[in-house]
Amino acid sequence: METRTSKVSIIGAGAVGSTLAYAGLMRGFARTVALYDINKAKVEAEALDLAQGIQFMPEATVLGSDDVEVCRDSDVIVVTAGAKQQPGQTRMDLAGATIGLMDKVLPPLLNVAPNAIYLLVTNPVDVVTLAAIKKSGMDPQQMFGSGTALDTSRLRHQVAAKCDVAVGNVHAYIAGEHGDSEVALWSSASIGGQPLTEWRDRDGNIVMDDAAREQIHHDVMRSAYTIIEGKGATNYAVGAAGARIVEAILGDQRRIMPVSTLLNYPNVGEVCMSMPAVIGRNGIEHHADVPMNEAERAALEASARSIRETADKFGV
Repeated sequence: METRTSKVSIIGAGAVGSTLAYAGLMRGFARTVALYDINKAKVEAEALDLAQGIQFMPEATVLGSDDVEVCRDSDVIVVTAGAKQQPGQTRMDLAGATIGLMDKVLPPLLNVAPNAIYLLVTNPVDVVTLAAIKKSGMDPQQMFGSGTALDTSRLRHQVAAKCDVAVGNVHAYIAGEHGDSEVALWSSASIGGQPLTEWRDRDGNIVMDDAAREQIHHDVMRSAYTIIEGKGATNYAVGAAGARIVEAILGDQRRIMPVSTLLNYPNVGEVCMSMPAVIGRNGIEHHADVPMNEAERAALEASARSIRETADKFGV
């Protein structure tokens, strides 16, 4: 199977990178997993710790190095390196530092793995992905960001809890910016094929009324801030989300996920923002045309405009 002979390299051996590697190894997403970080002691220790648990996971080889050659001939490169978000900071506050880091990180990676699919899992993912595509000249089909895949997971978790159903039965998306202007696409959301707004509890009461939807959207949007304030960083859910995207690529699964891709958005121009897309072995296979109402379309345009304004500040 292709998924058992592929190579994934993860750039950055911090909380997100190491957790993503662990999540991917537990799922058996690649035969070789390489960690690359400028901190030699840290990356070698993380790789050794992961490798010593392979007996309890699907068989794989784990490498760790401060030499970019460890990434050579990778099928997928996952970039998790970036400025760390501090309590009180927005994702957009990190833009300048992380864009500058991409200028240093991407050229050597493209040299050793020019044919890889590049997944960016760093903040602010939309502006950074746009900058990376522009500066690298990569095909946008092969370079994209994790976007609102995590936000969507958070949304489905909250809805499932509220409606007392398994999360796998909830179909709903967060689109737009991975940040404060993100948009919940409630009009197309459903549970078990039934429109979400029509879902009733065992007593026949509508569960997801306006107030419930507004509260859940607020909680989803604030999730990262809450976690950062409590433990300093987010890593488990974003690591699992990133691993799931990689699995969709290497397994050619044609899975629909909301990831940050390059769009020429009407009335705004070029931005990277999240819309549901079909993900396979070539990266972004195509976008899914999810129905939206006028309010959602207006909110998405506002989100795109917000991303574009930030990109303009940094000359992207």
